[in-house]
Amino acid sequence: MAAALPVCWLNGAFLPLAEARISPLDRGFLFADAVYEVLPVYGGRPFLFVEHMARLERSLGEIRMSSPLTRPAWATLLTELVARNGGGDMYLYVQVSRGAEEGRNHALDRALAPTVFLMAAPLAPLDPTVRDAGVSAVTLPDQRWGRCDIKSTALLANVLAKSVAADRGATEAILLADGHLREGSSSSVLVVRGGRLFAPPYGAEILPGTTRDLAIRLCARAGITVEVAPIREAALRAADEILLGFATRGILAVTRLDGAAVGDGRPGPVARRLQELFAAHRAELAGTPLLPAD
Repeated sequence: MAAALPVCWLNGAFLPLAEARISPLDRGFLFADAVYEVLPVYGGRPFLFVEHMARLERSLGEIRMSSPLTRPAWATLLTELVARNGGGDMYLYVQVSRGAEEGRNHALDRALAPTVFLMAAPLAPLDPTVRDAGVSAVTLPDQRWGRCDIKSTALLANVLAKSVAADRGATEAILLADGHLREGSSSSVLVVRGGRLFAPPYGAEILPGTTRDLAIRLCARAGITVEVAPIREAALRAADEILLGFATRGILAVTRLDGAAVGDGRPGPVARRLQELFAAHRAELAGTPLLPAD
């Protein structure tokens, strides 16, 4: 993974990332009492800005916090961070923790000033061989906490699942619980059968996915039928196509699952169509404002 870009923003100021410091008593450090977002940037423009900010606001609300900035203020700040790091393609990491207090205390203190941290990192172009050949995935039991709909920094179970996938030579771990598909360790998962796209319903066990939601909207626009319904493990394994949705990589096709070929072992027509639609949508948004006009 490429090193982060040199300029960050911490608690009201731009500064060199190497000089950024927070208190060891910050609740994000002690308790993972924090939420985050990752936004891709194409041609200097944050992608799906409104959708990512809406999810950040929702996550904050679920942990009893409010957004420290308005959406226009976030837009200005993120645009400036992109410019200070040279513009072009990159991704932005946004984290808001509850802040630091004088000791370690499980109970919430509503009076704390939040810690707000933003950084940027290069966004490498997708390797054509990955797009053309697809990726492999493994299935694992979902051992995460009960509020996966909150984009919390409490990601240890995700990290361990991703590490198991890497140890087995796979790109992603697809998580299963009670015989049903949940999501990937760092991705949304969609299934294609008979040319139709299937997505598991949202709930406390699944993070609302900005890439997944865009894929569903683009499918509807392109005339691809979409059904949101529980997906059993057997249906996952029998799928014609399995798709992963990543904020920083768009849609990738899973062509091997637990060592077995998915479909004919190559990216299928829905995966290829969605990749085309994503590219067209990015081009369509180029140069447009981040926020809709009032």
